Amino acid sequence: MTPREIVQRTLDFTGPERVAHSFAPSDFVSAHPDARTHATPWREIGPNRWERTDEWGNTWARIDPTSKGEVTKGVLDDFAALSRYEFPDYSQAQDYETVRKKRAENPDMWLIGSLPGFAFNIARKMRKLEQYLTDILLERDAIRDLHDRIDAVLSDMIRNHAAAGADCIMFPEDWGTQTQTLISPALWHEEFFPRFQKLCALAHENYLYVFMHSCGQISAIVPDLIDAGIDLFQFDQPDLHGIDTLAAYQTNSPVTFWCPVDIQTTLQTRNEAAIRAKAREMLDKLWQGRGGFIAGYYSDNASIGLEQKWQEIACDTFAADGI
Repeated sequence: MTPREIVQRTLDFTGPERVAHSFAPSDFVSAHPDARTHATPWREIGPNRWERTDEWGNTWARIDPTSKGEVTKGVLDDFAALSRYEFPDYSQAQDYETVRKKRAENPDMWLIGSLPGFAFNIARKMRKLEQYLTDILLERDAIRDLHDRIDAVLSDMIRNHAAAGADCIMFPEDWGTQTQTLISPALWHEEFFPRFQKLCALAHENYLYVFMHSCGQISAIVPDLIDAGIDLFQFDQPDLHGIDTLAAYQTNSPVTFWCPVDIQTTLQTRNEAAIRAKAREMLDKLWQGRGGFIAGYYSDNASIGLEQKWQEIACDTFAADGI
């Protein structure tokens, strides 16, 4: 089987010949649109300080030349600016040439079409998180208008990714703290569930699977996310949910989990036996030879304070036992 076929069978629970994986040599390639409305490259603005503008117009800063940085100024200081704001234009087919090129160069790989998030991940940067969480409660009409406009942009991206040859769309949205969702599950269902449902349906109509990355404890909304149409969850902290809990979701739904051995718990033990045991548990409970699990690799070992060898132990176990 080609890597693309293995991922397909994994998502469909139809018995891939081995566990799919994102460690080298990965089964995946990814691509994003080339459109540029507001984006600028990183520029040095002072000693140990760099700044850039993202595609949505937000200002990012960092204090070393390799970090991802963080948003220091959202593009929408107040909602009065929304009427004048120029949204990024992702509607032009020619801006997906990178996606088409990746498809042509990698016909046997699973191609991920990257999205910047759904409405939450985009709007929270435009308003800054602390203000945005207040907006959801106190500025419902304005926030819904903003969300609607973002959804229209995302719809363009989904259609164009499909036309350019992507196999799925993938977006990041960190909905949880270490203990709970950032807003109540009831409010999430009211404001966000219909949006997820609509965008997932559009993706499926265009023969795309939907992959979602999320950090934190979001178990309270996982059933809603599955019902809305999420096909795969990428979790770097699977132990925060519990492997048995994740397996239980698969009892009623063909949902796939893409995870490394937990980056905050098991890997941090630096205990080879514990790491191998956890990798086997994930294969035994989530994969079972039928599909439903992708063995992950957390690419930034430095940020989690680990030597690469500890993840290599997990990857060796996934590869040896996932056949």
